[in-house]
Amino acid sequence: METLLKAEELSVHFSTKRGYVHALDGINLEIGRGETLGIVGETGSGKSTFAKAILGILPPKSRIEGRLQFHETDLTRIDTEYFRRIRGKDIALIFQDPMTRLNPLMRIEDHFVETIKAHESVSGSEARARAVAALTSMRVPESRIRNYPHEFSGGMRQRIMIALALVLKPSLLVADEPTTSLDVIVEAQILEILEDLKRISSMSLVLITHNLGIVAEVCDRVAVLYAGKLAELGSVEDIFARPIHPYTRLLLRSIISLDTKELRSIEGTPPDLVNPPSGCRFHPRCPYAQPVCAEQVPPFVEFRSGQPASCLFGKDFL
Repeated sequence: METLLKAEELSVHFSTKRGYVHALDGINLEIGRGETLGIVGETGSGKSTFAKAILGILPPKSRIEGRLQFHETDLTRIDTEYFRRIRGKDIALIFQDPMTRLNPLMRIEDHFVETIKAHESVSGSEARARAVAALTSMRVPESRIRNYPHEFSGGMRQRIMIALALVLKPSLLVADEPTTSLDVIVEAQILEILEDLKRISSMSLVLITHNLGIVAEVCDRVAVLYAGKLAELGSVEDIFARPIHPYTRLLLRSIISLDTKELRSIEGTPPDLVNPPSGCRFHPRCPYAQPVCAEQVPPFVEFRSGQPASCLFGKDFL
């Protein structure tokens, strides 16, 4: 499979009054053309930071290290103007709350025309025609193209956001919690749309979510982040059926199903990333931790073919 995006020792640190927040630390992963990669983990694990690094929308005082290769371009080395040219056209983003991302003073049509004309020299009529095509593909009626954002339901606004992200046919789409604020019926509809996109396009998708059920349904592979580190990476089948890292195993135990008789959670809270724990960052919460876990940083190594994890005792969970 052709590699579209490759992160090599990618680290992102945010400057604060208390010191640098180590939001991402030494991430190594690849995304193939036409692949859907799910990125999961608790709040503060670094999921959205990874998305912002791809889009070049990190805060001004951020420090980024390593490489983030997109096609032949290292995204950590390019300037703001270059990002403006590729953002939306080659790499697009779906935000988790469409109501805060759509301009309430602009009609839906105007959002599309503005986006298209920012990247391509086309007439207003052609831009509008492409907007209609994108919206109708997301099951938004053409008759509503001149409505304002507040005149749509949450699910319809999210469909508009997806259409806006796809109108320029990007090769990489980053979806940051695209179903968080939606009810389960609308969520299912959005997932169906994402599945359709996978079937008809060679576009790659990075899906960031807390919902492991969505990952199981939509994704090809899963990256599990914890406290800015990559805990485990593998196919959906391997991660769900044969998880290696204790954090992955505990995340899967916390899933609620129709057979759930008691709620399960991971004891403790995520660490302070200004002063992260020594050794394995998960060791203060890990029920299997040994003294060496607090002393030695576990290497990210392959325990099964295509399934690396960062655990000193990963072999015990094979």
